[in-house]
Amino acid sequence: MTMTRRDALAGLMALPGALSAGTATAQATGEAASQTAGGAQKPANEQNSIGAQKPILGPTVFHWDAMKPVKSAVGSHASLCQQATATLDQLEMHVGTLNPGEMSHPPHRHVNEELIILREGTCETLSNGEWVRVEAGSVVFNASNSLHGFRNVGPWTAVYHVINWSPNKAMAAAS
Repeated sequence: MTMTRRDALAGLMALPGALSAGTATAQATGEAASQTAGGAQKPANEQNSIGAQKPILGPTVFHWDAMKPVKSAVGSHASLCQQATATLDQLEMHVGTLNPGEMSHPPHRHVNEELIILREGTCETLSNGEWVRVEAGSVVFNASNSLHGFRNVGPWTAVYHVINWSPNKAMAAAS
Protein backbone atom coordinates (compact mmCIF):
# COMPACT_ATOMS: atom_id res chain seq x y z
CA MET A 1 0.00 0.00 0.00
CA THR A 2 1.33 3.44 -0.98
CA MET A 3 0.62 6.49 1.15
CA THR A 4 -0.38 9.53 -0.85
CA ARG A 5 0.04 13.17 0.15
CA ARG A 6 -3.74 13.23 0.63
CA ASP A 7 -3.50 10.30 3.09
CA ALA A 8 -0.70 12.03 5.01
CA LEU A 9 -2.63 15.30 5.15
CA ALA A 10 -5.80 13.54 6.34
CA GLY A 11 -3.79 11.80 9.07
CA LEU A 12 -2.19 15.04 10.21
CA MET A 13 -5.57 16.78 10.30
CA ALA A 14 -7.03 13.97 12.44
CA LEU A 15 -4.10 13.97 14.86
CA PRO A 16 -5.18 16.88 17.14
CA GLY A 17 -8.61 15.30 17.66
CA ALA A 18 -7.10 11.90 18.39
CA LEU A 19 -4.64 13.37 20.86
CA SER A 20 -7.29 15.42 22.66
CA ALA A 21 -9.54 12.35 22.85
CA GLY A 22 -6.64 10.45 24.44
CA THR A 23 -6.15 13.25 26.96
CA ALA A 24 -9.86 13.33 27.80
CA THR A 25 -9.85 9.55 28.29
CA ALA A 26 -6.80 9.80 30.53
CA GLN A 27 -8.36 12.51 32.68
CA ALA A 28 -11.67 10.66 32.91
CA THR A 29 -10.03 7.42 34.06
CA GLY A 30 -7.44 8.97 36.35
CA GLU A 31 -4.68 7.31 34.32
CA ALA A 32 -3.00 10.43 32.93
CA ALA A 33 0.72 10.15 32.36
CA SER A 34 2.85 11.40 35.22
CA GLN A 35 5.74 13.84 34.91
CA THR A 36 9.37 13.09 35.75
CA ALA A 37 11.60 15.63 37.47
CA GLY A 38 12.89 16.68 34.03
CA GLY A 39 9.37 17.29 32.72
CA ALA A 40 9.17 14.24 30.43
CA GLN A 41 6.04 12.12 30.42
CA LYS A 42 6.01 8.61 31.75
CA PRO A 43 3.35 6.35 30.18
CA ALA A 44 0.36 5.43 32.33
CA ASN A 45 -0.47 1.83 33.24
CA GLU A 46 -1.94 -0.55 30.61
CA GLN A 47 -5.45 -0.43 32.10
CA ASN A 48 -7.02 1.11 35.15
CA SER A 49 -8.99 -0.86 37.73
CA ILE A 50 -12.23 -0.65 35.75
CA GLY A 51 -10.61 -1.92 32.53
CA ALA A 52 -10.36 1.38 30.60
CA GLN A 53 -7.60 1.49 28.00
CA LYS A 54 -4.52 3.70 28.35
CA PRO A 55 -4.64 7.06 26.61
CA ILE A 56 -3.01 7.41 23.21
CA LEU A 57 0.72 7.92 23.60
CA GLY A 58 1.69 11.49 22.76
CA PRO A 59 5.10 13.12 22.65
CA THR A 60 7.23 11.39 25.27
CA VAL A 61 10.88 11.24 26.28
CA PHE A 62 12.33 8.10 27.84
CA HIS A 63 15.48 9.07 29.77
CA TRP A 64 18.23 6.43 29.85
CA ASP A 65 18.91 7.00 33.58
CA ALA A 66 15.22 6.57 34.45
CA MET A 67 14.86 3.11 32.86
CA LYS A 68 14.22 0.34 35.37
CA PRO A 69 15.75 -2.94 34.11
CA VAL A 70 14.45 -6.21 35.49
CA LYS A 71 17.00 -9.04 35.61
CA SER A 72 16.30 -12.30 33.80
CA ALA A 73 18.12 -15.60 33.32
CA VAL A 74 19.70 -14.29 30.07
CA GLY A 75 20.26 -10.58 30.91
CA SER A 76 17.73 -7.86 31.65
CA HIS A 77 14.72 -6.07 30.18
CA ALA A 78 13.53 -2.46 30.68
CA SER A 79 10.04 -1.81 29.31
CA LEU A 80 9.49 1.70 27.96
CA CYS A 81 5.92 1.55 26.68
CA GLN A 82 3.23 -0.74 25.35
CA GLN A 83 0.23 1.27 24.21
CA ALA A 84 -1.66 2.76 21.29
CA THR A 85 -0.50 5.81 19.36
CA ALA A 86 -2.45 8.02 16.95
CA THR A 87 -1.61 5.64 14.06
CA LEU A 88 -0.82 2.31 15.76
CA ASP A 89 -2.97 -0.12 17.73
CA GLN A 90 0.14 -0.82 19.79
CA LEU A 91 3.68 0.49 20.06
CA GLU A 92 5.93 -1.61 22.28
CA MET A 93 9.47 -0.49 23.07
CA HIS A 94 12.04 -1.94 25.42
CA VAL A 95 15.78 -2.03 26.04
CA GLY A 96 17.35 -5.41 26.65
CA THR A 97 20.70 -6.75 27.68
CA LEU A 98 21.88 -10.18 26.66
CA ASN A 99 24.69 -12.00 28.46
CA PRO A 100 27.47 -13.61 26.37
CA GLY A 101 26.39 -16.89 24.79
CA GLU A 102 22.69 -16.29 25.50
CA MET A 103 19.65 -16.04 23.20
CA SER A 104 16.81 -13.63 23.99
CA HIS A 105 14.30 -16.46 23.37
CA PRO A 106 13.94 -19.30 20.85
CA PRO A 107 13.32 -18.31 17.20
CA HIS A 108 9.70 -17.32 16.75
CA ARG A 109 7.33 -15.35 14.50
CA HIS A 110 4.53 -12.86 15.08
CA VAL A 111 2.33 -10.59 12.99
CA ASN A 112 3.92 -7.42 14.41
CA GLU A 113 6.90 -5.89 12.64
CA GLU A 114 9.90 -4.84 14.70
CA LEU A 115 13.25 -3.13 14.67
CA ILE A 116 16.20 -4.15 16.82
CA ILE A 117 18.95 -1.56 17.20
CA LEU A 118 22.16 -3.02 18.62
CA ARG A 119 23.74 -0.41 20.89
CA GLU A 120 26.65 -2.46 22.28
CA GLY A 121 28.09 -5.89 21.59
CA THR A 122 28.24 -8.49 18.85
CA CYS A 123 25.18 -10.61 18.10
CA GLU A 124 23.64 -12.78 15.45
CA THR A 125 20.12 -12.44 14.15
CA LEU A 126 18.10 -15.11 12.38
CA SER A 127 17.03 -13.31 9.21
CA ASN A 128 15.51 -14.95 6.12
CA GLY A 129 16.56 -18.40 7.38
CA GLU A 130 20.21 -17.50 8.04
CA TRP A 131 22.12 -16.40 11.15
CA VAL A 132 23.69 -13.02 10.27
CA ARG A 133 26.38 -11.34 12.41
CA VAL A 134 25.52 -7.80 13.60
CA GLU A 135 27.84 -5.31 15.32
CA ALA A 136 27.10 -2.27 17.49
CA GLY A 137 25.14 0.31 15.50
CA SER A 138 23.46 -2.30 13.29
CA VAL A 139 19.70 -2.20 12.75
CA VAL A 140 17.65 -5.38 12.21
CA PHE A 141 14.15 -5.33 10.66
CA ASN A 142 11.97 -8.37 11.39
CA ALA A 143 9.13 -8.49 8.89
CA SER A 144 5.63 -9.64 9.79
CA ASN A 145 5.42 -13.42 10.32
CA SER A 146 9.13 -13.96 9.51
CA LEU A 147 10.98 -16.48 11.67
CA HIS A 148 13.55 -14.54 13.69
CA GLY A 149 15.82 -14.83 16.70
CA PHE A 150 18.62 -12.90 18.41
CA ARG A 151 21.69 -14.20 20.25
CA ASN A 152 24.85 -12.74 21.78
CA VAL A 153 27.98 -14.23 20.16
CA GLY A 154 30.42 -11.69 21.64
CA PRO A 155 32.54 -11.83 24.80
CA TRP A 156 30.61 -9.09 26.65
CA THR A 157 27.02 -8.13 27.43
CA ALA A 158 25.05 -6.86 24.44
CA VAL A 159 22.64 -3.91 24.80
CA TYR A 160 19.83 -3.52 22.27
CA HIS A 161 16.66 -1.49 21.73
CA VAL A 162 13.46 -3.09 20.38
CA ILE A 163 10.64 -1.19 18.68
CA ASN A 164 7.63 -3.35 17.83
CA TRP A 165 4.36 -2.11 16.34
CA SER A 166 0.90 -3.17 15.18
CA PRO A 167 -0.86 -1.00 12.61
CA ASN A 168 -4.13 0.74 13.43
CA LYS A 169 -6.60 -1.70 11.87
CA ALA A 170 -9.40 0.89 11.70
CA MET A 171 -7.19 3.36 9.81
CA ALA A 172 -5.90 0.63 7.47
CA ALA A 173 -9.46 -0.49 6.66
CA ALA A 174 -10.52 3.09 5.85
CA SER A 175 -7.75 3.63 3.27
